[in-house]
Amino acid sequence: MLLAFSHITFAYEGTTSPLLDDVTAHFPAGWTGIVGANGAGKTTVLRLAGGALVPQHGTVTRPERIIFCPQRTDDLPILLPRLMITSDADACVLRGKLRLGDDWADRWQTLSHGERKRAQIAVALWQQPEVLLIDEPTNHIDADARALMIQALTSFRGIGLLVSHDRELLDALCRQCLFLDPPQATMRPGNYTEAATEAAREEQGRIDERQALQQQYARIVSESHHRHVEAARAERKKSKRGLARGDSDGRGKIDLARISGKDGQAGRLANQLDGRLAQTRERLSAMGVKKHYAINFWLDGSISPCERLFSLPAGGINLDGQRRLTFPELTMFRHDRVAVTGANGMGKSTLIRHIVSQLKLPDEHLVYLPQEIDLLQTREIMSAVHRLSHDQLGHVMTVVSGLGSRPARLLEHQDASPGELRKVLLALGVIRHPYLVIMDEPTNHLDLPAIECLENALADCPCGLLLVSHDLRFLSRIASTRWHLQQAGGNVLLTVKGL
Repeated sequence: MLLAFSHITFAYEGTTSPLLDDVTAHFPAGWTGIVGANGAGKTTVLRLAGGALVPQHGTVTRPERIIFCPQRTDDLPILLPRLMITSDADACVLRGKLRLGDDWADRWQTLSHGERKRAQIAVALWQQPEVLLIDEPTNHIDADARALMIQALTSFRGIGLLVSHDRELLDALCRQCLFLDPPQATMRPGNYTEAATEAAREEQGRIDERQALQQQYARIVSESHHRHVEAARAERKKSKRGLARGDSDGRGKIDLARISGKDGQAGRLANQLDGRLAQTRERLSAMGVKKHYAINFWLDGSISPCERLFSLPAGGINLDGQRRLTFPELTMFRHDRVAVTGANGMGKSTLIRHIVSQLKLPDEHLVYLPQEIDLLQTREIMSAVHRLSHDQLGHVMTVVSGLGSRPARLLEHQDASPGELRKVLLALGVIRHPYLVIMDEPTNHLDLPAIECLENALADCPCGLLLVSHDLRFLSRIASTRWHLQQAGGNVLLTVKGL
């Protein structure tokens, strides 16, 4: 059983540079993490491995039985109804491990994205593929569900490729990690933390080497200038111009210097330094160091003139026809930062949609980022980006750069990755001077550096924030108030508390 890339080069049609260039990698049994910035080609690697994409150059060696679990969970897995009713021992174990509900196949559209993801993974594992390709399996799921997911995936004995921003998952499962930095890919041993530590050490080494080379370059420039001054002075000394015709002594000294070669020594030294200068300049230009962008992109005027953003009277919402979400009076003021938390299926997204439907804020001052956006909407959004004015596009791309993506690569096509799209949507909202930003699972699909960038950006946000997330570390840095949803009998109750 072998999965291997041999000298793979791949570029999407219409792009000016390859996403992967001459990449060779071997994937043994066990889990390999695929990590990199949004748009770096993580999903592309999975699709190349599975045969959904064909490289321009190179070959992929793969087994026959391969299953790909995509990020999106819109469609009911074809085999889920069979998995739910079979008495097969493996099916029973998987249903228990991932706590699948007996009626999930019948009410797929009412399941949370986290519940759908658990069902998707269960169906994939039940088929016992030789290669399992999984794209962001812990998006949308709570801490308990993540633990169930890790337990289930640990039992897989085939070749697994895992794209994830979840450090806990990567550390628990992976034996090696493929780091993507287009067009290169570097395989490093160990789980994510071990491999990332080594990558950071390598990057710091490059930074230190570049700084030392820059200092050396500055010294050579200074010395070169000095030598050229000396050479010019020597050139003037060896000239007989200005000497009196009878000054045989002076002319003899000049002739002696020419014969001995001393007159040209300063010039030769200057030329040697010019050569060293050119070599050092080439080494500097060839030495790549990652750029880091500042994240100060909030615009003046992103604060509501009204103290209160909204106030909803106490009430309730029907969830799935059987349960009801009950909440007290909910009020947000212009500087409030509220986190909405709770287990999968408690109705967090339903609550957010209800709040959005009741808002009286002008649309241009509201930013709402839902959990998922389909491909058609993605293309419409990217088309709108291309129609922006020069100044607006510049500011949008500044935000995208600050969140770790490459604007030039992003603008080359209209099929942005889910992570890139979230950055674009936030950027489009920023240029509208928002009074309220509502984000449903904002860290979903984002790469690890981008999550840290988003944390820093939202910490400086001047307007109101309403955030749904399972990532308590992320929320603890930003929010101060928590609206928590929990089971209460057969229904769901919202309580307000500090974070």
